[in-house]
Amino acid sequence: MTSDVTWTIAAVLKWATDDFRTRGIESPRLDADVLLAHAIGTTRTQLVIDMQKPLTPLELGRFRDLVKRRRAREPVAYLVGQREFYGRTFRVDARVLVPRPDTETLVSVALSRTRGMSMSAHVLDLCTGSGCVAITLARERPTTEVIGTDISADAIALAEENALRLGAYNTTFVTCDLYGDMGTFDLVTANPPYIATGDVDGLPPDVARFEPRLALDGGPDGLDIAKRIVTHAHPHLCAGGVLAIEVGQGLAERAEAMLREAGFTDIERARDYARIERVVSGVWRGGE
Repeated sequence: MTSDVTWTIAAVLKWATDDFRTRGIESPRLDADVLLAHAIGTTRTQLVIDMQKPLTPLELGRFRDLVKRRRAREPVAYLVGQREFYGRTFRVDARVLVPRPDTETLVSVALSRTRGMSMSAHVLDLCTGSGCVAITLARERPTTEVIGTDISADAIALAEENALRLGAYNTTFVTCDLYGDMGTFDLVTANPPYIATGDVDGLPPDVARFEPRLALDGGPDGLDIAKRIVTHAHPHLCAGGVLAIEVGQGLAERAEAMLREAGFTDIERARDYARIERVVSGVWRGGE
């Protein structure tokens, strides 16, 4: 950026978009829009209205710093400190995985499969991270009681902040390894780590360099945590309770076999927005 140019919003956006594109960033214009709106404290809609407005030196400085960090592939969600999920804005940072639209499928499946118990369900959300699933379920079903657990105390701290901000007062968050010493629930949801260990370093740099490996690495086949969740689910599900797990691409068939072997019935697979089989769910009928 040179000093002899009048840096209007339009000029800055073009410069950043071109810069990001040459570096192979997937959505250069969208990223530029989001970062500039954040830097100058406005909205993307207002950017369009104010295209010919010159930026102040302070605004340019803030934007330039964000561009440098994005060049290094730091996720946009971390740079602006938030991400939308299921119509709500969640605070996110390097303590947690960035919520994905794929995971909205987990919420939709959970809501659909527990429609008959919506007034009084007890819900447990494992590997809760930012709390996006637990909080969404709590807000969509205000008469339920939702507990979110995560092995990361830092993630739990952020989930508690999100719950307070979003008015999910029917949620509780606990630091523990999966089920801990929890009781029984009508619904257990989980978005566990599901990337095979050998594939983690080959993920896009935005993910591999910045998002917590603890939330990504699912063991040699990507199913280590899912296996533990399924194996230990029975003592924590009421008769007729539902277990719903998000899995990685290509893992749904194996996850379904795990649930079937563990005694679950009415097993279903659900596809995400990209038509990838993303969520496997089943019903525990009770018994040993």
